[in-house]
Amino acid sequence: MSKQVERLQESENGAKVSIAVYILMAGLKLGVGLFFNASSLIADGFNNFGDVISSIAMLIGLRTSRIPPDDNHPYGHWKAESIASLLTSFIMILLGMQVLTNAIGKILSGELTAPNPLAGIVGLISAMVMWGVHRYNLNLSYKTHSKGLKAVAKDNLADALTSLATAIAIFAASFSLWWVDYVMALIVGGIILKTGVEIASENMFSLSDGFNQQLLNEYRASVIKINGIQQIVSLKARMYGNNIYVDITIVVSGNMSVQESHDLTEEVEELLFKQFDVMHTDVHVEPASMH
Repeated sequence: MSKQVERLQESENGAKVSIAVYILMAGLKLGVGLFFNASSLIADGFNNFGDVISSIAMLIGLRTSRIPPDDNHPYGHWKAESIASLLTSFIMILLGMQVLTNAIGKILSGELTAPNPLAGIVGLISAMVMWGVHRYNLNLSYKTHSKGLKAVAKDNLADALTSLATAIAIFAASFSLWWVDYVMALIVGGIILKTGVEIASENMFSLSDGFNQQLLNEYRASVIKINGIQQIVSLKARMYGNNIYVDITIVVSGNMSVQESHDLTEEVEELLFKQFDVMHTDVHVEPASMH
C-alpha cells in the first residue's frame, strides 16, 4: 500500500468521527432549541445538520481519491478530495446565508422570545465536544497532509466557537438580555459564511494549479546545493489532492554520463521527498553547452 493511500485511509477516520458527532449534536440542538425556543441554538443545530452532509461528501471524496489510475485518469483521482472540500465550502456558505436571513427576519418581525437557560448548557457541552473534535482532526490533517481534513477541522473550530456564542447568548437571556440570542444568531451565520468562503478560496486556488511561491523558493534553494547541478532553468509545482507534483529542469556539465545524470535526478527526487514530502518529481536534465 502506498504512503498516499495510507494517509487517505487515516484521513477517513477524521471524517467518520465528524459525521458521528455532528449527527448527535444536530439532533440534540434542534430538539432542545425548538423545545425551549432558542434561536441561536436552532441555528447552530441546522449548521451541524449541514456539517453532516459536508462530512459525508468529504468521506466520499477521500475514498474516491484512493481509486487507482485508469485510462481516463492517468494521474489518479487525487483531486476528488479537493473537489469534496470545495463542495463542503459551498454548503457552509449556503447555510451561513440561511442562518443570517432567518435571524434578520425574526428581528425585523419583532419575534423576540427569551430562551430557557437549560438550552445554554447544551450549547456549552457542544462547544467542548466540537473543540475536541477540532483538535483531533487538525492533528490528523497535519499527520496526513490532508487539505480536505484540514477544511473539516476549520469547520469543527467554527462550530465550537458558534456553540460557545450560543451558550453565552442563552445565559445572557437569564439577565433579561434576550436580544443577545438574536445577535449571536447573526454572529453564528457570519462565522459559518466566513469559514465557507475561506475554504472555497483555498481549494479554488489549488484546483486552478496555484501553488505557494515560498515553497517553490525553498525547493530551489535546497536543490541548487546538490553537487553537479549548475543551474535551475525552471521549477514548477502543483497539487493533486494532498500530493505535491514538481517539474524541474536542471543544467549539468555536458561531460556528465547518462548514468551520472540519472543518479543526479534520483538525488533530486529523494531530497524533495525527504525534506518537503514531495511525492512526485519529474526532473529534466540539460547539458551546460545548451546555455
